[in-house]
Amino acid sequence: MAYAKYFLSEEKPRINPSTLKKVVKAALLEDTGKGDITSEFSIPKSRKIEARLIAKEDFVACGIDVAREVFKKVDSGVKFIPQVKDGAKVRNNAVLARMYGSAKSILKAERVALNLLSLLSGVATKTNKFVKKIGGRKTKITDTRKTIAGLRELQKYAVRVGGGFNHRISLDEMILIKDNHLKILGSFAQLPAVPKGYKIEIEAQDLKEFRHALSLKPDVIMLDNMPIKDIKEAVNLRNKILSSRRILLEASGGIGINNISKYAATGIDIISVGELTDSVKSIDISLEVV
Repeated sequence: MAYAKYFLSEEKPRINPSTLKKVVKAALLEDTGKGDITSEFSIPKSRKIEARLIAKEDFVACGIDVAREVFKKVDSGVKFIPQVKDGAKVRNNAVLARMYGSAKSILKAERVALNLLSLLSGVATKTNKFVKKIGGRKTKITDTRKTIAGLRELQKYAVRVGGGFNHRISLDEMILIKDNHLKILGSFAQLPAVPKGYKIEIEAQDLKEFRHALSLKPDVIMLDNMPIKDIKEAVNLRNKILSSRRILLEASGGIGINNISKYAATGIDIISVGELTDSVKSIDISLEVV
């Protein structure tokens, strides 16, 4: 594989088709079990309807193609016609998509489609608020691995749709030496040589650890839960000591929408924010039969 493929990637956001199919299949199995017995009992098989996905608030749309895949998986005969694209700024009462086809199929797909569309739009919307909060600064806002099990790739896709960037997507993508690794090893001196082809990031919790990490010349140093004044000093030290090789600095821990602009003002390269994916309010979207 291409190591660190996702880390700070500038590529256009996309979802791996095979991942999408697996997620949709699992979600439908969880939601429908052996079938939608209510619709089977009450609605004639031949009944056709028109339905719409309607926004109930303002947000950044994300997951339109995910919703389309849900309806397709339930019934390829259902026509799904998007009215907006991922990344669009949607207003309250806007129509996101129109569906035509079997009433039973549309109702069977409804909840899974809404769950995924609402969640991903929530991630994209929250990320966009963080990105806008730091203005035009060059600091990159990234996610973390604090994601919902089974939905990581979709959530990280939503972060990028919202204007953010991805940190590593999984443990095999890059080496990140954190405090627990160092506690087990005993010290920085016990770190083995890094295998070729991998990026390496080292966590530092104070300026002493930062200076030690800086001497090892990793690709990235994470400044974990450090005060803003210490982050400023770390940035200045990095800029003063290094002239030819640049080491990226990442701030993490205790950073929210109300203080992120202060962290960005330090000149930090990356700010990782766990709440982009682990503390998300799903957007209010409804499916309405016309």
